[in-house]
Amino acid sequence: MRSASEDLTGRARIRDAAIRAFARDGFDAVSMRTIAQEAGVSAALIVHHFGDKHALRTACDDYVVAVFVDDEHELIQAPTASRIQAALQDLDRYGPYIDYLARMLGDRSPAADRLFDEIIARTRQMLDQQREAGLLVEMSDPEMTTLLIALMGLGPVLMRGQISRVLGQDQLSSAGLLRSTLPTMELLTHGIYATDAFLTGTRAAMGADAGATAGAEAAAGAETTAGAETDESEEER
Repeated sequence: MRSASEDLTGRARIRDAAIRAFARDGFDAVSMRTIAQEAGVSAALIVHHFGDKHALRTACDDYVVAVFVDDEHELIQAPTASRIQAALQDLDRYGPYIDYLARMLGDRSPAADRLFDEIIARTRQMLDQQREAGLLVEMSDPEMTTLLIALMGLGPVLMRGQISRVLGQDQLSSAGLLRSTLPTMELLTHGIYATDAFLTGTRAAMGADAGATAGAEAAAGAETTAGAETDESEEER
């Protein structure tokens, strides 16, 4: 567990300044000099602690992931499953971490993969519990549904700027989250179509495609078998 005293060190000040800068402007647009100015240290001290900007980014990635998935991380006092939600309740304090998380998930890195895997695992666990309680309808592909539900939750984080522009308010603010609550539950509970015609048509089309694919594979297999038998007959002759 990190102690409060660690957050008073020059290394921690550099890390926190880098998180704010990367979250605000993006990794490529931020220089070591900018980070040094925001941290109130020299660029040489950043090099001393982290080596280069890429190593600094790795340290920031690891720290932000720990904030959201490490139960013993003291920055947010909440269980792992509720840590992102807890951060959304105090954007003044945790906003840079949410914005950094969004930029990080848009890239591929070991830390981003770890965070995304954790989000998927927590979503899967939630749906499994609801399924066991008899709260869910039957799903054709539970794993894909898990992924889609997770993406619905991540959408406002990843697209925060665009959604805020369209709505005229920060969708991650208390007012924005309140506004989205009822439409989200309506969508999850009832869907949007007043008829099952689209679902029925999709199932029929996918069934026909699957049948055609299976038929083609069977025909190809039969041709291969017939060819092999012909070759064997010729060899026997």
